[in-house]
Amino acid sequence: MVTSLRYDAIVLGVGGMGSATLYHLARRGKRVLGLEQFGVPHDLGSSHGLTRIIRLAYYEHPSYVPLLRRSYELWRELEKGAGEQLLFITGGLDVGRPGDRIFEGSLLSVREHGLKHEVLTAADLRERVPGFQLPGGFVAVFQPDAGFLIPEACVAEHARAAVELGATLHTNEAVVEWQPLADGVRVTTGRGTYDAERLVITAGPWAATVLPRLAGLAVPERQVLGWFDPLKPELFTADRFPIFNLMDEVGHYYGFPTHAGEGFKIGKYHHLEQQVSPNDIDRAIHPEDEDALRDCVARYFPDANGPATAFATCMFTNSPDENFIVDVLSDLPQVSVAAGFSGHGFKFCSVIGEIMADLAERGATDHDISLFRLERFTAATSS
Repeated sequence: MVTSLRYDAIVLGVGGMGSATLYHLARRGKRVLGLEQFGVPHDLGSSHGLTRIIRLAYYEHPSYVPLLRRSYELWRELEKGAGEQLLFITGGLDVGRPGDRIFEGSLLSVREHGLKHEVLTAADLRERVPGFQLPGGFVAVFQPDAGFLIPEACVAEHARAAVELGATLHTNEAVVEWQPLADGVRVTTGRGTYDAERLVITAGPWAATVLPRLAGLAVPERQVLGWFDPLKPELFTADRFPIFNLMDEVGHYYGFPTHAGEGFKIGKYHHLEQQVSPNDIDRAIHPEDEDALRDCVARYFPDANGPATAFATCMFTNSPDENFIVDVLSDLPQVSVAAGFSGHGFKFCSVIGEIMADLAERGATDHDISLFRLERFTAATSS
């Protein structure tokens, strides 16, 4: 066991958020170490699955929109150095019935921020996007700037660029423990001990394992995605079929056009509602997993209801209110955390990386993260 040189910051977990944080700290000339227990990228957490939605219309809360605008800018900057396209624009649909959270929240966000949009009826949508076959009574907000990111390539490019800028990245190196010091932190792994002025915890589903105070606040959940071979593939290409969120009486679904030779992709938020430990999650696919997805495909996308071509298991890490946790620890100001991204966080990786670099560098950020403060939960507990 050896003690290495002292770093300005250590980033614990180099997935979507961690790789972006590593990049932004390195970009500022910081001496930074990234520690990842698996490879970079990997398919054992949350930052994988071929495509991930990005959208400006944000039913979750209008205050996310300024962060999204910055996120788009940063993804485009990253893309310039990547040598490949990372962000694909398809337009996006938020579909439900009048009064449903997805439709009403999306409409609120686009109106509050003056975003281009259209409100479509079910008949409008069947004509405009024939891959959708909605019954009467459904309505949709269409926002043209939405699309998808390529998560594995995004993580790999953030990590590659960070190393090129001088960051140190250790993969397949699990953290055993960390402890605060009077003038920083010390992190111990199976290979060594590393000291730094700041610690940034971006451990995804392992967040509560690394920071026990997050138990019950950053809870992993098993999620399954499915790809289906369309019966009419021409209706589900990226130039004809937007990404979507859809809410009905059964649940909340989300989906994508075909990409890179894979089929129509769909997921259901909270899938089978299975809270899990990240170290023993069931990664096998069962008939009920396919049934939960095919039910929606058969009802609303019958021309996509062909054979299943692939499934993937990942994890959401849910906070109690499904808003992010992004903060500096009040009792340990040398430690900051980004966690609880609740299945809608990947699109923000680029800007969360910038925010976490701010917090590590000066303990504050000019971005509005008031919605994400950890104290919203601790205050409720203590009152």
